[in-house]
This record gives sequence, structure tokens and C-alpha cells, in this order.
Amino acid sequence: MSVRIRLSRGGSKGAPFHKIVVADQRDPRDGRFIERVGYYNPLLPADHAERVVVKAERIKYWLSVGAQPTERVAKLLAKQGLCAAPVINERPQKSAPKAKAQERAKAKAEAAAAAAEAAAAPAEG
Repeated sequence: MSVRIRLSRGGSKGAPFHKIVVADQRDPRDGRFIERVGYYNPLLPADHAERVVVKAERIKYWLSVGAQPTERVAKLLAKQGLCAAPVINERPQKSAPKAKAQERAKAKAEAAAAAAEAAAAPAEG
């Protein structure tokens, strides 16, 4: 049985609220879970004390027996100092601009540089 620490969504449409739960990875997202170990309210400001509330002792226990946090939960727990932050690639190769888009961006940058030089030349002379 592979155990995950993950988010279980609650709240209404447009007003999400998540429970941080320990569950078997085969169970549905909002279905059966083993234990509730905290909650996360994304509508609160990032520096608000009630945005992420966790039971630190229980999280440490579950991590020690092999439970794997999901990426989002790992980021939340890393801010609390309970686990290492995951490495997340901000820009994967799949979504990188293609060749034509790169050529257009390069041409636009060159045109902007030429315009800046042209504007600076009469000011100096």
C-alpha cells in the first residue's frame, strides 16, 4: 500500500478549501482517507497564519514511515520547515517557444536595440 500526503478539495465553486490528508494513493481525491493532518485555505493572504495549518507531529510520523507528499503539499510543508522543497521546473521544454517564435523575439529585440541606438546618437551629437 502506497501512502500519500495530499490535498482533498472542499468548499464551494469559486471558494476552494483543502484538507491535508494521508490516504492510499488508489483512493479517490475527495474519498476515503486514513487521517486528516491539516488544512489549506488558498483564499487567505500568503502571510496569514491560518492559510496552512498542520499537525506537525503527525506529519513527521507519516513521513518517517514512508508516506510521500505530493508536489503541492511538499511545497506547503517546506514553508513550514517539515520537509525538503521539491525541485519544480518552471519552464519545461515542451512549452518553450518554437523556432519561429524565437526568431520573431530575436528580431524584435534587435529592432528595439537599433531604435535605442538611433535615439541615443542624435542626443550625443
